[in-house]
Amino acid sequence: RVILLTSIFDFTSYYGTTTGPICKPWSCTPNPQLAINTSGWCSSTAPTGTATWYNSGASRSLVVGSNKTLLGKGSSSGLKGIGLSIRGVSNVIIQNIVISDLNSQYVWGGDAIDIGGSTNVWIDHNYIKNVGRQMLVIHFEPSTGITISNNYFDGRATYSTGCDGHHYWVFLLPGQGDQITIAQNYIYYTAGRGPHTGGTSGNTQQVHIVNNYFNSITGHALDSDVGSVVLAEGNYFNSVKTPSVAGTAGSEFFIQSSSDVATCNAAMGRTCQANTLVGSGSVAARVDAAVMKSLKSLDGVKKYTPIATSQVPSYVLANAGVGKVN
Repeated sequence: RVILLTSIFDFTSYYGTTTGPICKPWSCTPNPQLAINTSGWCSSTAPTGTATWYNSGASRSLVVGSNKTLLGKGSSSGLKGIGLSIRGVSNVIIQNIVISDLNSQYVWGGDAIDIGGSTNVWIDHNYIKNVGRQMLVIHFEPSTGITISNNYFDGRATYSTGCDGHHYWVFLLPGQGDQITIAQNYIYYTAGRGPHTGGTSGNTQQVHIVNNYFNSITGHALDSDVGSVVLAEGNYFNSVKTPSVAGTAGSEFFIQSSSDVATCNAAMGRTCQANTLVGSGSVAARVDAAVMKSLKSLDGVKKYTPIATSQVPSYVLANAGVGKVN
C-alpha cells in the first residue's frame, strides 16, 4: 500500500502537552539543549527545573505497518512535530518526505525515525531537521536489510549540546544482528554520532558506510563501539574535526591508502574506494581483517559499486533530499 503525502501534516499539538522535570546538562551559552528527565536520565549534579513539551515526538510517534510505502509529493510534503516508528515490521519504504521540529530544545524531545526488529526497510531521499534526539535510531532488536540512502540530515539548530548550532544526535545504531547500509547521504552541520554503532557487549552490527558527504562537523562523525563491524569507503569528509573516533572499541576498516584499497579489492572482488579528508582531522591507520571477513558475505556490500570519492560532493548535493525523485 502506498500512502501519498501531498503537504506538510502538522502534529505538533495533536497529542497535547506534558509538564515535567528537566535538567540543564550543558553550561555553555548561548542556547544549550535542555533534557527531559526520561527514565532518570538527568545527572544528580545538573541544574534542574520544570518545563512543558509536546507529547508528539517525545512520547508519541506515527506507527508504520508492514508492506507500506510512505511517499511525499514534490519537495514540501511530510511531517512536522512527530516522527515515525518502524518496529517489528517488514517491507517498508519512507521516501521523499520532510520530518522536522520535534521538541528540538529538549534531549528526549523526539526521534525522527525509529526502527527496531524490522527487515527490508528503505529510508531514501528524505530531509530531516530540528529534532530533540536522534535523526535516526535503530534499536536493540535485530534489524536486517536496512538501507539509508540519499537523505539530507540537516544539523543546523537553534539549541545544541555545544551551543554552536550543530546538532549532536544523528544516528544511534546499538542493535543485535543488524545489517545496515548508509549510502550517498548528506550529513551537514552536526557534532557527533554520525553514526554511533554498537556499544553493548554481545550485540553485533554489520554496517557499510559508503559515498556519504560529511560537511562542517564540529565533533566526530564515525564512532564504532564494541560489537560493531564497519566498512567505511568512498566517503568525503570536508571540515570534519574528527572523521572517526580514535581508540574505537569496534571493528572498523577506514580505507585511506592505496594499500587499504588493494586489501579491500582483494577481499571483495570489486573496486573499493578510499575516503577523502579535506580540512579535517586525521585518522590513524585502521585496517581490520575481521571487517572484510564479516562483510564480504553480504551481497549488498560485495556487489556494491561505489562512485569515485572525488565525485561524492557534487553527486550528493545534486541528489540527496526531497524533490529529487518525483
